[in-house]
Amino acid sequence: MLRSFLISLSKAAWAQKLITSWSFAWRAASRFVAGENTEDVIRAIRELNKSGINATLNHLGESISTAEEAEKATDEILHVLNEIDKAGVKSNVSIKLTQIGIGLDERICQQNLVQILEHVKNCGNFLRVDMEDTPYTDITISLYKSMLERGFDQSNLGLVMQAYLFRAEEDTRKLLEEGTRLRLVKGAYNEPPDKAYPKKADTDANYDLLTKIMIDAALQMDGNTISQDGRVPPIIAIASHDEKRIGFAKQYAEKVGLPKNAIEFQMLYGIRRDLQEQLVKDGYPVRVYVPYGSQWYPYFMRRLAERPENIWFFISNYFRG
Repeated sequence: MLRSFLISLSKAAWAQKLITSWSFAWRAASRFVAGENTEDVIRAIRELNKSGINATLNHLGESISTAEEAEKATDEILHVLNEIDKAGVKSNVSIKLTQIGIGLDERICQQNLVQILEHVKNCGNFLRVDMEDTPYTDITISLYKSMLERGFDQSNLGLVMQAYLFRAEEDTRKLLEEGTRLRLVKGAYNEPPDKAYPKKADTDANYDLLTKIMIDAALQMDGNTISQDGRVPPIIAIASHDEKRIGFAKQYAEKVGLPKNAIEFQMLYGIRRDLQEQLVKDGYPVRVYVPYGSQWYPYFMRRLAERPENIWFFISNYFRG
């Protein structure tokens, strides 16, 4: 119930106005958000790279309401791709389609996505399209496939799969058959009971099943290891802070003989740096999802919803003033 309440707050304009007015709120949010501008986020990525950790950079801002806002978000993504290139950091980029207009007009979103992908290709980089809540699942997969039909390569474009969805197994199998680079997550939205597993244990079990399916598929593919510059990930990425899920992935990959550089572990900025560094020491590619920007409120509220300890972190900042 608390999780559902916090996710509903993440979309409430009145709550955003109230919480972002509190002076301590940004101090708490800055644990999970690298900063408000590109200079901040490039600095954060450099520090990760020093520890052998790659990044996927995300400009926050998913609640746009006009075509002009979608264009502005697109321009920022193009700008940050240039900054990654200029700085020479080991990072790719993640986006949400709601940032670039999918909630307004599919054609607007498609035009913006084409522009971004052309720039990604020219930079020799990689774009991960995040998966949002279920009203956008089919259109996200459809747009991904339309980009491939336009001639964009899967070495420049990938998707995300959410383990709490009932449809995830079928989608995963189909997308892997087509060579899709997938990031596996548990899922962070408040979905209806006919769309997603309501119990954590069921989601965990499905996560392990999807991990097995992904590893089995990766074994059959050529050229599926991480690129030397750290920008293009392997075919499969396991995105979790759950040591049991990570342990299952490591054990199964070792059992079937998948090379360590063919499976990437991904985590969120500000969470479990100790585990990130241990995985690097163990010889696995690790990538951290690094968000930045002034529109940090919805992202921050979802982080509170995911992990109870994050709520206590927020409360402790309140009492620190």
